[in-house]
Amino acid sequence: MEVRTVDINTITTTNDSKQYIVVKIGSEQYGIDISFVDNIVRLQKITRVPKAQKYFKGIINLRGEVVPVMSLRLKMCLDNDEFSDKSRIIILRVDQRGLLGIMVDEVKEVVTLNTTQVDKYNPDSKDEQSTFIKGVGKHDDQLISLLDIFSIVDDHEVE
Repeated sequence: MEVRTVDINTITTTNDSKQYIVVKIGSEQYGIDISFVDNIVRLQKITRVPKAQKYFKGIINLRGEVVPVMSLRLKMCLDNDEFSDKSRIIILRVDQRGLLGIMVDEVKEVVTLNTTQVDKYNPDSKDEQSTFIKGVGKHDDQLISLLDIFSIVDDHEVE
């Protein structure tokens, strides 16, 4: 298996295109805007935090910094997490909120999508889970649900 490393600081985007890290959660593919990605790390020991929302798995120590870790599966009301050697924690940096780790089943690749390859997604207002998707990208013969990072890092609980 070939392992590719990506220096996130050298990746650039143009006005009409964006780069996304494609991840798998279950059998679905999701795209995360690379401008939010600070780091990608292997699964490690997660320290539980009492009385936290059920989708927060706990905290990790990342080079001396405490980072909360969230289960994207549980946040989106999907099945429980399934861990493998491909599972990763994607460290996001969102505005002034600091760092947040999200667990994914696998990191696939980095893709560049221009505006003609992305269809806006209009969620059903009654379905809170659909608010996590802001669009659908088409890359080769694949559809990639593009995650709305701001709605994912929101602290409200989805029922």
